[in-house]
Amino acid sequence: MSQHPILNSPKNFFLYLLFSSVLILVYTILIIYDSNVDLSVAITDLMVFNLLLIGIGLSFWFSAKYLSLEVRKISKIVLSHFLGFFLLTSFWLLIGYYITYLITQDKLDYNSYFTTTLKERVVISFLHYFLLTLFYYIVIYYSGFQEKLIKEAELKNLVTEAELKSLKFQINPHFVFNALNSMSALTEIDPIRAKQMIIKLADFLRYTLANNDRQKNTLSEELKNVKLYLDIEKIRFEDKFDFVEEIDDACSNIEIPSMILQPLFENAIKHAVYETLDKVIIKLKCEPIDGFMKISLINNYEGESYKKGAGVGLKNIKDRLTLIYNQNNLLEVKKENGVFRVNIFIPIKNNNCNQSE
Repeated sequence: MSQHPILNSPKNFFLYLLFSSVLILVYTILIIYDSNVDLSVAITDLMVFNLLLIGIGLSFWFSAKYLSLEVRKISKIVLSHFLGFFLLTSFWLLIGYYITYLITQDKLDYNSYFTTTLKERVVISFLHYFLLTLFYYIVIYYSGFQEKLIKEAELKNLVTEAELKSLKFQINPHFVFNALNSMSALTEIDPIRAKQMIIKLADFLRYTLANNDRQKNTLSEELKNVKLYLDIEKIRFEDKFDFVEEIDDACSNIEIPSMILQPLFENAIKHAVYETLDKVIIKLKCEPIDGFMKISLINNYEGESYKKGAGVGLKNIKDRLTLIYNQNNLLEVKKENGVFRVNIFIPIKNNNCNQSE
């Protein structure tokens, strides 16, 4: 059953009392101010009829709720409300008259007074019924609109979360399959290195599973995961690459999307280390600049290693950044003079990372 918007909302209750006060003022002007009835009779009439009017007004909510504008025909709604107005006005006049008549000392004087002011009372009842019913319809529409917005926001969040998880889960299988293939090859030619690789992979997967439900992690925590990954690849490629990092101390505790860095390194290993005979230097640089933390991964490469483009990994990163930060310009890829550079911009706003001058 729907909650009454006036009885369950202090704000609406205050508005209702304000509306009733205005109505009482109108009632006083139309009924009492110009009449010659005894003051005690006038005050009794004022109290009885207005208290009844305020109480009856609370029941209009149920007719407005039942006669929904969305599911009922307008003609039926108008007819039903006029019928409701007639019945409730009759009830209000009869009960109000009967109670006031019992209290009043001068019965004849009040009978004459009530009869001469009957038209004004009907006008007041009309204003009360239709203005208050209109208020209820506005409340119903606004509440429904707010509820719809909340549901749409919840649905959007669920869809976004599902998309983020889907993008995130694309990373792990790609790397794990490569690692398993390498271990399979090493098992026969170098069992010791294969064993080391298995241990490192177990540590990597343990860390990944422990942080699986987190959408964001600090940069320092993500680097721990990256280094586990690089340890595995180091066993595989030995001295074919070196890792160098230049990280501003203030940026270590800034949160970034979890598993956002690993595809960068996978990309460097796949297109640079795997494709060249020379040593590759993979450099990670992090610095605050213009309201963002700029994360750059830079590596040298030979020939046409990156000719086919950035691939799934970098597209994955761009899609996740767009979903999380609602900006589509947070990933930048550059290739020039045998150097491949990927820049990621993480909005820092309220983080503690100081911006560069």
